[in-house]
Amino acid sequence: MSPRAGGGTTDRGGGGRRDGVPGRFADYGPPRKVEGGLRARSTRGAIGRSWWSRRFLEVLESFALGTRLTRGRSYARAGQVVRLDVAPGEVTAVVQGSRARPYDVRIALPAFPPELWARLEADLAAQAFFSARLLAGDLPAELEELFAAAGAPLFPAGVAELSQRCSCPDAAVPCKHLAATFYLLAEAFDADPFQLLHWRGRHRDELLDRLRVLRGGVAGPPAVRSAPDGARTTVEVLPVGTARAVTGLPPAPLAEAVDRFWSPPVPLPDRPPTLMTGPDLLLRQLGAPAPAIGGPGLVERLRRAYRRLAD
Repeated sequence: MSPRAGGGTTDRGGGGRRDGVPGRFADYGPPRKVEGGLRARSTRGAIGRSWWSRRFLEVLESFALGTRLTRGRSYARAGQVVRLDVAPGEVTAVVQGSRARPYDVRIALPAFPPELWARLEADLAAQAFFSARLLAGDLPAELEELFAAAGAPLFPAGVAELSQRCSCPDAAVPCKHLAATFYLLAEAFDADPFQLLHWRGRHRDELLDRLRVLRGGVAGPPAVRSAPDGARTTVEVLPVGTARAVTGLPPAPLAEAVDRFWSPPVPLPDRPPTLMTGPDLLLRQLGAPAPAIGGPGLVERLRRAYRRLAD
């Protein structure tokens, strides 16, 4: 077990690069071609179309991982990832490298405990905006702020929150096999945004069923949740939506109630602001343009222009 750059831990096979000294992996050539591997849909430029996949990759690129992500992106587009599985708390993958035997990859991020998910579900169900978007299969951008306010950030705030492991001999973290897994994971989030919530501990069907029950607005008996380790937690089921807002309010005379019919019973909360990304995020994901239209120098000129416009 060796420390990662920037924090966290990683497990490695033997024979990697240590303190700049080449190991056995330096003797291997290009990766072996894979038949039927998982190939990134993006063939050039940035990977990630939705706000949540771009946000995930923005966090990843903020760790200053350099060319490792570039090599991983090439692996992802070449179809070197044989398998990718998302489960609560961990993502596992099999990536074909230059050796005959593929490498095993694991990226762990702590799942939220059942009692925290119960609070999140109550907050989501209490606002029709979130419930409607989730039930329609979409993740609104404001979801990130709601989770952060509940002490449950959707994305890792630092590299130390991720536990990364690859069975290859390269000691760099992330190696190109881990980086390829990150990019395929971002596209998996594009295809099914609930994969991100599943990684954090709540399956799509369970979350949506829970929201439907809570949106009924009637308090029910305490719910019993089972944790991955077998422990069982009792969570109080509270009324949500309109029932949650009016619970405890004194009855009002009919005449007064008619006058206030169109007024909310309690002040409505402000809608969370939409989060903004860095102005040069797209430029950091795209490769250098062709020399005919400016080459690498054009990227730097555009970067300065974007930053001035943002200011």
